[in-house]
Amino acid sequence: MSGIITALEYLFAFVLMLGVLITVHEFGHFIVAKLCDVRVLRFSIGFGPALGFGRYRLNWIWGETEYRIAWFPLGGYVMMLGEQPGDENTPLARANFERTLVAKPLWKKLAIVLAGPAMNLILPVFIMMGFLWIGIERDDTVIGSVAPASPAAAAGLEIGDRILALDDEPLGRWIEFEMAISERGGETLRLEIERAGQRSLREVVAARRSGLDFFNIPGTVGWIGVQHEREQARLALLTRTGPAARAGLRSGDLVLAVDDVAVADWPAFVRALAGAKAVAQLVVERPQGDGAAPTQHRLSLPTGQRDPAALGIAPARVLIREVGAGSPAARAGIAPGDLIVAIDAQPLGSFRSFQEIVRGSDGRPLAFDVLRDGEVRSVSLSAEKREIELDGVKDGHYLIGVSAVNNALPGATRSEQVRNPLRALPRAVVHITELTLLMLDGVGRIVSGEISRRHVGGPIEIARQSGRALEAGWGRFLRMLILISINLAILNLLPVPVLDGGQAMMFLIERVRGRPLSLRSRLIATQLGLVLILLLMGLAFWNDISRYWGDFVGWLGF
Repeated sequence: MSGIITALEYLFAFVLMLGVLITVHEFGHFIVAKLCDVRVLRFSIGFGPALGFGRYRLNWIWGETEYRIAWFPLGGYVMMLGEQPGDENTPLARANFERTLVAKPLWKKLAIVLAGPAMNLILPVFIMMGFLWIGIERDDTVIGSVAPASPAAAAGLEIGDRILALDDEPLGRWIEFEMAISERGGETLRLEIERAGQRSLREVVAARRSGLDFFNIPGTVGWIGVQHEREQARLALLTRTGPAARAGLRSGDLVLAVDDVAVADWPAFVRALAGAKAVAQLVVERPQGDGAAPTQHRLSLPTGQRDPAALGIAPARVLIREVGAGSPAARAGIAPGDLIVAIDAQPLGSFRSFQEIVRGSDGRPLAFDVLRDGEVRSVSLSAEKREIELDGVKDGHYLIGVSAVNNALPGATRSEQVRNPLRALPRAVVHITELTLLMLDGVGRIVSGEISRRHVGGPIEIARQSGRALEAGWGRFLRMLILISINLAILNLLPVPVLDGGQAMMFLIERVRGRPLSLRSRLIATQLGLVLILLLMGLAFWNDISRYWGDFVGWLGF
């Protein structure tokens, strides 16, 4: 029963999402056609006959236009006089030729066909302005962690520094900074930072290493060794004979308090140690195996040495929790409790950094520095490509077969609220433009094969994502609506006959030729366009079925 309810919720979210986007898209065609004095015969949301039964159907005539809500919701259309091949020869078109689409000048034709995609880009701008009115929580450009011996550490960057600008370009969000670094490996970067209210300039030479780009495609990326996420006060023992080990601390312990003062993250723990008594009282949470609840322990730690390393402890950045049987890591002798401190002599600042290096290695041998029992040993191993499922999509990834103890905490955020429309509009336009360019880049990579075509989703995937977004709240639903609206605009601008971009292309061809295309040429182009669209829809449906066939069979109870 719960499965049926979930399916109905997803169906409702899907119909709501597409209903809004299609109505906005078709309204763009409709209103511009009216402004250009083209006679509109029908405005339909959905395909097929009008929704309803018998005489009671959702269609009505107002003026010279029929308005309809149809049964099949995957689309919609505005039927204009003289739009379809051969329609200009009908009695109605001959009697009103000056109001047919074909009779209008080129600029009006282009305005009409491009108005739909334009509305799908304008809608996200207004939604983004609404978000700015309410206030948006953004990842601030504050450094949450600095990898040891990294370019950032060499340049004197510290945890808590706010990055204001990169090469005199102001930064507003962490992702802008992260993407810029990724694209500029080997370059000297000029950073403007703010620390304790004081501004200063630092130069950092970005290293080049294997990693993942924004689309998780392996390659060589820039790296300076900073991350937005903060580090938990989770410990890894550097030696089994140091003060920390003698006090009873173990690798994986999470420090909750020092001398009854709560500890929020690793820097707070370091500060607490610096100001602790001669014997600090630590409250730690110790993970247990087999899914058991963690236990708490109160331990006494002599603090003759205030430096954590001198006490024999370090942050558990990549502390191995599990090793898969028969995996490359197992064959190389890596075991639970090991701390991976560096790969190819580059220190690791987080498990995410570790993942990026391994997944971007393309199977080449990697040199791991592994800390065990106070000794660092070097092992060489090559990641193996295995097909795993991420968010419903199976794809090949290079893995070594380990999982690590989570040591990441959310980084600093800030609220951006802009209620002046004259300021909110340009910010919203910039944000939507950036999103659109990223999606265009993604479409190009799918076409070129850099990104697997398995990531192309159809109506089932849209329904699933819409349903999950609505479950998370209206804010998440509207963010999903923004993404799908931009995708719809991009899809419709493709130069494929029957799509808006294809129609615009044919109008331009007619202008260059100096005469209209023949009826036969237009029909052939339309048929080819339909074939391409059906092939794309077939790919999307196949991907959807491949992803969720097992869930569907399970839902049926087989």
